[in-house]
Amino acid sequence: MTSSDINKVLIAGYDYPDTYREFVEMFPDNIACAAFMEKLRWPNGFICPRCNVASKPWYQTRNRLVCPHCRFQTSVCAGTIFEKTRTPLITWFEAAWHVTTAKNGLSAKTLERTLGTTYRVAWAMLQRFRIAMVRSERELLSGVIEVDETFVGGVGLGSKRGRGTDKCIIAVAVEVKSPKGFGRVRLRYIPDASGDNLISFVSDSVLPGSTIHTDGWNGYNRLSEAGYHHIKTIQSESESTHVSMKGVHRIAALLKRWILGTHQGSITSEHLQSYLEEYTFRFNRRASSSRGLVFYRLIEQSVNANQITEADLIHGYNWDEHDSKSSRRS
Repeated sequence: MTSSDINKVLIAGYDYPDTYREFVEMFPDNIACAAFMEKLRWPNGFICPRCNVASKPWYQTRNRLVCPHCRFQTSVCAGTIFEKTRTPLITWFEAAWHVTTAKNGLSAKTLERTLGTTYRVAWAMLQRFRIAMVRSERELLSGVIEVDETFVGGVGLGSKRGRGTDKCIIAVAVEVKSPKGFGRVRLRYIPDASGDNLISFVSDSVLPGSTIHTDGWNGYNRLSEAGYHHIKTIQSESESTHVSMKGVHRIAALLKRWILGTHQGSITSEHLQSYLEEYTFRFNRRASSSRGLVFYRLIEQSVNANQITEADLIHGYNWDEHDSKSSRRS
């Protein structure tokens, strides 16, 4: 998929459904879903994965496509998150529609009830979609960026507070617009708030030369050496950081509300990054003129994502390995 494909002007009701009625009409069965996926995967015509020759494939049973040159058999699902799925494509599409059109998304339990599947199927579909939400062409944040950490899991009786907590630590970066407003966001679950983890997060998320605004935590001291203009605000004991860094605190509050509201706070640390990627995908598309267009983008990215096995999901997806192989971010 090229940048021209991403920037192509899409027409609601033609390229993608704009309403649920249009969704039902566009995707009445698995054949329609497969045809839509084929168009997304090969927008300029079928190209054989083996011989790399463009041609019109032969269509056979079970959605198989056969290259007329080398006789290689493939399908629109091969090499994507849909590979070897026993769940009908129409069910996948329905899940993607509900996930992208619901204001705050869906939990696996809600999706199970909505689709009439088992909980295991609903959970696995959501996890695969969350990985597909991370796009390789995503640009780094730029301009003025606020960076801080927040903590997920609450504070129990006798628990520590702040950076010494044993709760999950999430690094947050958000573009701050002038005179007001926020741009895109990046989130990462980090084991601790050390300088190595924080500088690595900023380097992977923010364009060098940007202005980074942080609090006085010494973990950010090497930002200038990393090529950023670093503004440090040291708070007094009587002054709230919410006053000087409204962006990251606003994002942190919305994130916690989403976790508690949509997912009832039941997110384990091993799967936390996947949920953060979904929140990033949703937040960065909050101004989209059509939820149907967001649905289109999710299916498009799912078709262009790599295969994901159940073994990749069960104990938490390996995002470090994912980054090294494909550098996909939403």
